[in-house]
Amino acid sequence: MRQEDLWNADAARRHDTPGTGIFAPDVLGPAVDRLARLAEGGAALEFAIGTGRVAVPLAARGVPVTGIELSLPMVEQLRTKADESVIPVVIGDMASTVVPGEFTLVYVVCNTISNLLTQAEQVECFRNAARHLRPGGRFVVELWVPELRKLPPGQTAMVRESAPGYIGLDTYDVLRQHVVSYHFRFDESEQAQLFRSPHRYISPAELDLMAQLAGLELESRQADWNGSEFTAESRSHVSVYRIPPSP
Repeated sequence: MRQEDLWNADAARRHDTPGTGIFAPDVLGPAVDRLARLAEGGAALEFAIGTGRVAVPLAARGVPVTGIELSLPMVEQLRTKADESVIPVVIGDMASTVVPGEFTLVYVVCNTISNLLTQAEQVECFRNAARHLRPGGRFVVELWVPELRKLPPGQTAMVRESAPGYIGLDTYDVLRQHVVSYHFRFDESEQAQLFRSPHRYISPAELDLMAQLAGLELESRQADWNGSEFTAESRSHVSVYRIPPSP
């Protein structure tokens, strides 16, 4: 399934959960705070801007935000919150689409870089970020850490999360570094909703090499937006890469 087909109108409507999940203040607030500081008074570009979960509050903080987004339904949902004059969006792929202007900050959040399903596309995403950044500018990536140590020997699937009304299941293809995430939501009835999404997982070390190929240097890596220490047990990370400043 193509990514533009996957993120259809139904997915766009389900994506917004005001006040809960990834929209909860304790989740979203620290991300916006950190990105606003990293922008250092300049303009920001969000890859895969989606429905504007991060861009809308970031723009409200006075940071000019432009977006790239592959899914028209996601942009239509964004337009219920902010019009084109406030947050301009270019329709296209984050690995290749170029937008006018120069930015102090480019960012891609919520594991979205893994929606690019080949290593070559992911490298091009880094290069695309670099071409939009002014000297000294930063590229921020929020990404989960592949939990391969939890995969039982000889098995290709594991439960990622189990909660009332929800089960998250991942199936792994370790030869291609592919994961398909299955999200089952259900109630007291016999019916359940399924949403699935394919990903190519990336280790932090491979991500750093992609950055080097694009001329970016790792500036910092924390386990979350609050700046917690990144350790061998961390399940995710926020990595900040930087274009070297001009001499």
